[in-house]
Amino acid sequence: MKVKRALVSVSEKNGLEPFVRGLVDLGVEVISTGGTARYLKESGLPVTGISDVTGFPEIMDGRVKTLHPAIHGGILADRSKPAHMQAIAGLGIKPIDLVVVNLYPFEATIAQRGVTEADAVENIDIGGPSMVRSAAKNLSGVGIVTDPADYGPILEELKANEGELSLETRRRLATKAFHHTAHYDAAIANWFGEGEADFPERLMIDLVKIKELRYGENPHQRASWYSEIKVGGGLAAALEQLHGAHLSFNNLLDLDSARRALEEFALPACVIVKHNNPCGVAVAETAAAAYEKAVSCDPVSAFGGVIAINRTVDEALARLLSTNFVEVLWAPGYDDEAFEILAGKKDIRILTGQQNRETCGSFDMKRIVGGMLVQDWDCEVDERDNMTVISTRHPTEQEWGDLLFGWRVAKHTKSNAIILTKDLMTVGVGAGQMSRVDSANLAVNRARFPLDGCAVASDAFFPFPDALQVCADAGATCVIHPGGSKRDDESLALAEERGMAMVVTGRRHFKH
Repeated sequence: MKVKRALVSVSEKNGLEPFVRGLVDLGVEVISTGGTARYLKESGLPVTGISDVTGFPEIMDGRVKTLHPAIHGGILADRSKPAHMQAIAGLGIKPIDLVVVNLYPFEATIAQRGVTEADAVENIDIGGPSMVRSAAKNLSGVGIVTDPADYGPILEELKANEGELSLETRRRLATKAFHHTAHYDAAIANWFGEGEADFPERLMIDLVKIKELRYGENPHQRASWYSEIKVGGGLAAALEQLHGAHLSFNNLLDLDSARRALEEFALPACVIVKHNNPCGVAVAETAAAAYEKAVSCDPVSAFGGVIAINRTVDEALARLLSTNFVEVLWAPGYDDEAFEILAGKKDIRILTGQQNRETCGSFDMKRIVGGMLVQDWDCEVDERDNMTVISTRHPTEQEWGDLLFGWRVAKHTKSNAIILTKDLMTVGVGAGQMSRVDSANLAVNRARFPLDGCAVASDAFFPFPDALQVCADAGATCVIHPGGSKRDDESLALAEERGMAMVVTGRRHFKH
């Protein structure tokens, strides 16, 4: 397919002038609209205005300019059908071989503060998507360009092939074009849907591939990493890999859990995750001290774990980390000396990026057979002022610190979750058991420190006092849980008998 005539109508003009100049140098006739035509003429390029093609003026502030048979007939005519070509010839319509279009900046508009509905609506493109879809449908005879990144490769191909564009290229461009219009329509539909209900009748999920992964949960499963497109544009996943082997599905899943838990803490903190559960969490005066405390909770499980730290990694912390086998390390930054030390270990995957604190405005989605379960993210912060002490003895300030710390960790631990904490670090983690008493036994039995004076956090109420009994026998002096069981009085009676302080939150935090 030789390109003889091109229609150019774009909102984003980056890279446009050299691309069109290259087309003109190849003898391509260029027709254009409104602002694009003015821009190209000011650049000294010969351009035919759209009105000269349609014989009709652009009207309604440009709302109607390309919606005309002289345009769509030239795009949609099937070159392989003589009847089509005779029809447009009889009407004096020339074929259009290349369509270069990108759309009104709807997403950039709605991303602005204080944008009105009128402003948003005015930036919904109508003619652009129509031309894109027409050209993509007729890929057998028309090339469609929606991404400025394709300008260079297309121009190179045209120059190398005497102005011809291959079917393979046209098919690739058509695929990209349909993705482009689908994304555009999804952004508009989701924006309108936000005003409809908290959970709209139709939820458009728009994902873009970041990279293919080594494998899925198991080596025989293929996997790829996609990022959700945020309202207003941009990727939700802001991760940059600085060093190490390719990431796997499990690496990213565990890192997500670690980063979400890390967001609970403003002080220097370290979260170590293994198989999607925290096996060590701590806060301290420095990131290095937090790491030492976190890894000491369960050094066996921390071996080969995924670690997230909320401070820049310095040389001292890097030397500590280098003594352990770390699968994945995330931090907001790395000192030069620290990075050099860590990069000396071939297998460690070093990542960075900004903390993502915007998930509360999005949905948590879990795939099931035949559909999707959609819920709000569990990201509400439970404040101490909204909790109730129901025991005779109130927690000391140190106990309050350990209780609130444990409560935040429990929120990110698979149910049933029992978390034992002391001195703002986990000392026992019981996760993912089918009964709460089994989780309590697991937390106690795996503890490496004396548990006298530790705090207990339970992600849900105690259906029986047996799990609390296990923790009390191990030395726990205070407990925090949501409350709400029919047998709450039995658990409270046990706490009173043992002199434990008991706090209820009124909110549970199951994680499945």
